[in-house]
Amino acid sequence: MSALAAVRRYLRDFTGESRWDAYVERCEREGTEPMTRRAFERHRDAHRERSTQGRCC
Repeated sequence: MSALAAVRRYLRDFTGESRWDAYVERCEREGTEPMTRRAFERHRDAHRERSTQGRCC
């Protein structure tokens, strides 16, 4: 794997782009209609807000 490919993969993981791709692939395997990208991002944001955890350190 080239350095450029490694950086691209890291950025996709960091920004969440790879999660969208995994979601679409799962929907294709299961034969379900995926939600829109916008709805997917809203769902992720809502989940993050609901499951916040306070940290002491």
